Amino acid sequence: MSQATDRLRRYMEDELGECRNEDVQARLEELASLERTIDEQLSVELEVLAALANETRYTLARALVAAREELCVCELQPLVAVSESGLSHALSELAASGLVESRKDGRWKKYRATNRAVAIVTVLEGTVAVEPASDGDSQ
Repeated sequence: MSQATDRLRRYMEDELGECRNEDVQARLEELASLERTIDEQLSVELEVLAALANETRYTLARALVAAREELCVCELQPLVAVSESGLSHALSELAASGLVESRKDGRWKKYRATNRAVAIVTVLEGTVAVEPASDGDSQ
């Protein structure tokens, strides 16, 4: 039995009061199933996180979420300090990760945030701690 399995057995004995080989095996099978479930989505989720791990791309995603409507590339350009090709590349990465969708409208290309982008940005915004307002008293 491996060191990890021995440790799991000790943990289960502490929690359950007793532990049989069958109990350890059943728990290992449950954990293997959990691992398979995680592995199925891991690369997709990492791609999304990687797309947002850049100031330009995150700014664009947040702007599209905040706009709640389609924005033309020409409307997005002033929001970020990158070249047109840099903007195009950033939007392509956001689209590839499922965070924005685009459509051609004549000569113009318009983008909108997907539900995935809205959900992620909303969660991130909700986790930012707000400092309490100072009333001028120092203690």
